Amino acid sequence: MGQEAIMQLQQLYQERRGDIENRLQDFKEVLGRSDTEVFAELCFCLLTPQSSAKTCWAAVTRLTEKNLLIKGTSKEIEPLISDVRFNDSKARYITEARGLFTREGEVRVKTHLTSHYNPYQVREWLVENVKGLGYKEASHFLRNIGLGEEFAILDRHILRNLKDLQVIPEIPATLTRKRYLEIEEKVRRFAKDIGIPMGHLDLLLWSKETGHIFK
Repeated sequence: MGQEAIMQLQQLYQERRGDIENRLQDFKEVLGRSDTEVFAELCFCLLTPQSSAKTCWAAVTRLTEKNLLIKGTSKEIEPLISDVRFNDSKARYITEARGLFTREGEVRVKTHLTSHYNPYQVREWLVENVKGLGYKEASHFLRNIGLGEEFAILDRHILRNLKDLQVIPEIPATLTRKRYLEIEEKVRRFAKDIGIPMGHLDLLLWSKETGHIFK
């Protein structure tokens, strides 16, 4: 199945390449926007574990419209993200992350991101310091603000496709840091071998599963 699946993937890439490039360009423009918008992307990624991307972005939009993303307590946030799994924990993650990035009463995410040497160091810092953010979520966040095209976002959809494509022999039950980085390197080599850029491959596989290119 591996080679046939690869050929089908390459064909799908030719069909969707323009849309993928446009989406990645959208991501690259996010860092030029306000800290509030960058923080919204971080909150989106904090919400995504075990919940759909569209549900999570809708939740972030509701919080933004009511000014709760920047000002709300976890108790105020919690009912507005009730359709997100583990909404009580994730409401706390949002307020704790906001506190981490707040300086002189203002949320300042961008200065933290640009104070590190490269995206790999930024990702390590995020995983170590932002509660609720693992390698998948940190990679997702950095990709969504134009800094993570060399990272793999290893969610269940991507892992299932990687198994089908024989990039990995099985879907791991858990992803330790070591295992995550090992699979990411396999994805990097696979992307090079089949002629699809790493940053494009994630959106391609995601759109293959869902039928659309989102975030």
